Amino acid sequence: MAKYGIEIRLDVSKIDKSRLHKGNKGTYLTMTTFVDVDNKDQYDNNGMLLHKTKQDEDSRSLPILGNVKVFWKGESSPQKGQPTQAPSIDDFDSSDIPFS
Repeated sequence: MAKYGIEIRLDVSKIDKSRLHKGNKGTYLTMTTFVDVDNKDQYDNNGMLLHKTKQDEDSRSLPILGNVKVFWKGESSPQKGQPTQAPSIDDFDSSDIPFS
């Protein structure tokens, strides 16, 4: 299974405060994200963030709270017993950057 590094950009001014809920360890907001790792929009984003829909809501009526962008895709999960490793700068292909 592939692993993805995803950047999330959230506009906190769009959060509906009535959707915040108190938990044992803090105040939480449940969100929904739709991510298409194979396609990007005109702003280079792979998806968006929305409030979690309530039972009687249509997600198309909710404001977009932010965007998500896939910035890294890794190989399949390591085999059992192998250490996991975060991506390094050596994993990044800079051949298509004009200023490198």
